[in-house]
Amino acid sequence: MYLPRSLISKLYIHLQNSRHPLSPPVLILVALEPDALCGCRILTRLLKHDYIPHKIQPISGYADLEKAGKELVVPMMESRGGAGGLVICLGVGGMVDLGPLLGLEPEGEENPYSGVEVWVLDAHRPWNLANVFGGFPLLPSSDGAVTYQSRSPVGVSGGGIGRAYNSDRGGIVVFDDGDIEEDLMAERDAYLALVDMPDMDDDANDYGLSDDDDEPSEPRALAGQKRKSLSGNDDELSDDEDRPHQRRRSNSSSPIDSPRRPAQRGLVSLRDPDAGLSSDPIEPPSGAQEPPAPSARALRRKLLRMRTDNESVLQQYYKMGSSFSEPISSMMYSLASELGREDNDLLWLTIVGVTSMELYGKSSAGVAAPVRATSKTRQTGWMGVRGASLRQLLRDEVRRLNPPEIANGRVAPENTGVIPTTARNPEDTGIRLSPEPRFLLIRHWSLYDSMLHSPYLFSRLKTWSETGIKRLHKLLAKMGVSLAQCKQSYTHMDMMLKRELRAKLLKYGSLYNLDEMVPAVDTDGKDRAGAKDGWGFVRSWGWRATLSAQDVGVVIGALLEVGKHAQAIDLAYAASQAGREVEDDAEVAAQGEEWIRRFWEAYDALEDIDALKAGLPTAQFLHRAIYRTGTSLINKKQIKHLRAFRLCVVKDGPDVSLFTHPSALTKLSLWIGEALAEQEREAHGKLSHGGRGTPLVVASLHEKRGVYIVVGTGGGGGPDSTFMDKEAAKRRQQAKEAKAKKKEESRLAKERVKAQKRADKEAAGEEVDELETESEGSDASDSEDSDSDDEEHDKGYGLNRFGSAFQEVIGETSARVRIDSFEHCVVEVKKEDLGGFLESLSMKAVVG
Repeated sequence: MYLPRSLISKLYIHLQNSRHPLSPPVLILVALEPDALCGCRILTRLLKHDYIPHKIQPISGYADLEKAGKELVVPMMESRGGAGGLVICLGVGGMVDLGPLLGLEPEGEENPYSGVEVWVLDAHRPWNLANVFGGFPLLPSSDGAVTYQSRSPVGVSGGGIGRAYNSDRGGIVVFDDGDIEEDLMAERDAYLALVDMPDMDDDANDYGLSDDDDEPSEPRALAGQKRKSLSGNDDELSDDEDRPHQRRRSNSSSPIDSPRRPAQRGLVSLRDPDAGLSSDPIEPPSGAQEPPAPSARALRRKLLRMRTDNESVLQQYYKMGSSFSEPISSMMYSLASELGREDNDLLWLTIVGVTSMELYGKSSAGVAAPVRATSKTRQTGWMGVRGASLRQLLRDEVRRLNPPEIANGRVAPENTGVIPTTARNPEDTGIRLSPEPRFLLIRHWSLYDSMLHSPYLFSRLKTWSETGIKRLHKLLAKMGVSLAQCKQSYTHMDMMLKRELRAKLLKYGSLYNLDEMVPAVDTDGKDRAGAKDGWGFVRSWGWRATLSAQDVGVVIGALLEVGKHAQAIDLAYAASQAGREVEDDAEVAAQGEEWIRRFWEAYDALEDIDALKAGLPTAQFLHRAIYRTGTSLINKKQIKHLRAFRLCVVKDGPDVSLFTHPSALTKLSLWIGEALAEQEREAHGKLSHGGRGTPLVVASLHEKRGVYIVVGTGGGGGPDSTFMDKEAAKRRQQAKEAKAKKKEESRLAKERVKAQKRADKEAAGEEVDELETESEGSDASDSEDSDSDDEEHDKGYGLNRFGSAFQEVIGETSARVRIDSFEHCVVEVKKEDLGGFLESLSMKAVVG
């Protein structure tokens, strides 16, 4: 089921009203990522305010999620002696069928969920449609209620929850950010059509159909039976120990599972060609000519085509590619706003969560390197138009909850271009808008180090080379900043220099293709439109600290990926374990425990400013390693250009152990990908792949486990990556409408011709061939399918398709592969199998 955005507070209010001291605690399953972490902090604030007990369980991957289902969720079911309850998934499981994975649909039981309700808030796309349009216990069948729709719970229509819905029986509820009701209506219709469609044997020849007739792409299971994914590769692994990972792999990729359906359906079964057809001829009423009933063969052919068409819609949806929608923290803030609970603390957590999505390249094009603006194109940056709108809403909230201080009519320093580094007073905990430059941790580093370790300047100035370093020095010299000044702590720099820094960056940045280095501002220091587009967010904790949202996002990410003490521990442990592989399952379990320990460190740091400041050296350590490794890979020309993507492998050097974490490796991949995109643009004047840039695959060796961690990132571009010309969009819409009108006219003309032919044959006493009639009608449907290709191309254009490509390679090779990350562009490949895996991957379409 899905909860419409307009009813986002409905279920929470019901939770408030139904909880009592003896109620079981709410179980919160949280992904190990900053956005989910921030969303969890907001949710727990709301629960604490309402005295609702809760338990937080960090989830590192699909194996951990399945384990949590067995140990924590299944015991909650009333059929297993539990009292029911609520499970909330934050960034967990939106792309897989959660019912079977969590154990809420026991095989053979007629009472699934059994009082356990699961809320799903996830920014990953595509949704698993079994969660969105199914995921609820069916009402008992009766003479008047035999179809899926008629047996849906009260208040649920077409999978959508209405105001009359009561959540006492349990089920899976997906929180809609608006995309489901706007974009998934075709998929909903196809899903619901398949639910009530009768089962048909695949041996079409038994009914007189030829081998090339339309066949369904996969068999569908009845309610209660174990269902198969489209890939169906469970028996192709060479090692028994990898079979659980293979099952998770099937669940975690393009899960085109057949919809769950009631045992009794409204349509007759076609296993018997004569089922539902009377053996006695039906006498037409006197004076009326009754057309002959279609034969069982024609009916079966029609249903096969309907089933194939509907399954094709779902297949196209799942194969479109991965992307991201509204951040979890933003959805949780919307819930708090509906409840009237918004305040500065919740707003700051939301800003940090949204900012972290940008840092990890999680955009409407999937995990992809950003494509910066040029003089000829106008970019909107992360998430395109939608991201720009979201940031503007956050800026408006900052102004509403933090009214500007009026001090003798003076303009606030940040409005004149000065980056705020201190609080206004000892009690200042407000949030301010700040003209943040595209530097890294500038308040906590020197200006020189902040610029050197900036991914933006790394790609534009090419600071991986001596020429690039000289270019950076020349820029600083033109600005009148000496190396002695810029290499000391930024907070200790000359105040006059800091006041003039913004104006100098704007003046000289354009000489080095750095137009986006700092957000623009009017020459009089005022933002007349009030938008302050491109401005960042800063918060103070009195005299103790002042940090930007990006600073906090970088630190929280580093704590999750590296940990507080990993600098000494990881390097020492890697040295002691060099050349020795340990038992994989034990190592995976130990790794998961370590990641969960880091989760709690990051969780505490979000509300403990001292812990947050203590994490700054970890963040600096990680980004120094990213800079060193990226520089080494580019300078040594270790980036190869394969057919479908570029490839680089990290297998030696002092920092290899840091990149065994998928998120750290993703940061490195985005860092390198942005630099490659700039090189490509300079060399050819534009990006390849239709402006999307060349995708990049980065593999890092995990020596202790004998596997490579592989990350596939898009080259950038894709949906909403550039500013949309409204007039061009309007022209495209008009052309689409004209094409649809022409297609409808053509269909009606064919229908008239077909009806005339039928009437002529009946008048001549000739027998009407139903199969011929169906084949004539199929021409129109074929043309409709071809016409829909352009629309599907638009919907999936530029999306990251590495998840689907990985699945295809797994089905075609004997490579031992494990997919356990919620980011489906991340896999683990056995050390010996990497070559064959990459060779097969190079032949796949990895970006839409």
